[in-house]
Amino acid sequence: MGKDLITLGSFEFLADVQIIKGKLESEGISVTLKDANTVGVEPFASNAIGGIKLQVHQEDKERAQEIFDQVRNYAVDEDGELIVCPNCKAEKSEVLYQRKTIFYKLFPFFEPKKYRCANCQFIRKAEK
Repeated sequence: MGKDLITLGSFEFLADVQIIKGKLESEGISVTLKDANTVGVEPFASNAIGGIKLQVHQEDKERAQEIFDQVRNYAVDEDGELIVCPNCKAEKSEVLYQRKTIFYKLFPFFEPKKYRCANCQFIRKAEK
């Protein structure tokens, strides 16, 4: 059963994912929130485990992705302006933590913030 689930996105807080979950369910799409209970009990563990994963069944992926793209929030800078992709100029960037090394898996708060464009998948480091 769980093998056909795909992750649409990850969220740091349960409240952030509830609206999208509700919208998907209102459209008849079954949703699973992986690690929601863990984050609910221990919110500081969210970054360490990669947040709450919004998952849908493989057969609902395309429809769910369309709905998800309509209602999700994109990354903003310190002034509240949407982050602009330097590659395609789209304003659809998301915060990305890759946790590729054991160090970043153990200490995720040390990993430098990056942004991935949802339009062209370009990855860039956050400016300081």
